[in-house]
Amino acid sequence: MPPAPEKSARDLLDFYMEAGADALVGEAPIDRFAPEATAPPARAPQPVAPPPDLEIKGRASPATAPLAPDEAAMAARAAAKTAQTLPELRAILDKFDGCALKATATQLVFADGNPQARVMFVGEAPGRDEDIEGLPFVGRSGKLLDRMLAAIGLDRTSVYIANIVPWRPPGNRTPTSQESQTCLPFILRQIELVDPDILVCMGNPSAQTLLGIKEGITKTRGRWFSFNTGKRDIRAMPTFHPAFLLRSPLQKRFAWRDFLAIKKALAS
Repeated sequence: MPPAPEKSARDLLDFYMEAGADALVGEAPIDRFAPEATAPPARAPQPVAPPPDLEIKGRASPATAPLAPDEAAMAARAAAKTAQTLPELRAILDKFDGCALKATATQLVFADGNPQARVMFVGEAPGRDEDIEGLPFVGRSGKLLDRMLAAIGLDRTSVYIANIVPWRPPGNRTPTSQESQTCLPFILRQIELVDPDILVCMGNPSAQTLLGIKEGITKTRGRWFSFNTGKRDIRAMPTFHPAFLLRSPLQKRFAWRDFLAIKKALAS
């Protein structure tokens, strides 16, 4: 029996939402096969001078040319060094225009949890739900992470959570290496300011970017590495990203072993 039209429509809408199409462009349908009507000649647009000192929150000024990749990375390193506290770092990121993702994201997704926590989790980039709420790991993968934390006696008041890239890539695509490298100085400074005892890299991109390892996550997960916070060397562990576990539930048993190892390390 074919699926009901209502279910098919809901499935199609769910597909569009997962693909990042979360806004209407127009309400009236367009017949692409209709003969073209002769349109009146368009009037030449009249130039309008922008008001002085116009700034649009979360987007670069139209008069400001985008920075070249090397210049953006240098600007990020210089800006991140000036932050002496986490609120200062967040304010600097709010004003930073060197990453093009800022222009397409709804808002900055800085962090969640306790800045004095002993363990810090770092993912790759926000998704749609995170972009809406302004907090990392709040969608389906975030709910799974909460359950994994609860299983070892932790919650968001006892951990600190962030991402390498603090702005959502369009359509939830993977950030480019240029975007990750531009944002890298900020997450490194964020880790330095939090100064946790344990760093958990959620997923392969986070592990490779922060720990400099080349092997895949299936070979590196559950292993301890050394990470320098800028103040000292701490223990770091890669593990599977919750979004991957939702797609591959059989791998949850390995993630459970990783979290038990984290619990043991925190107790020592």
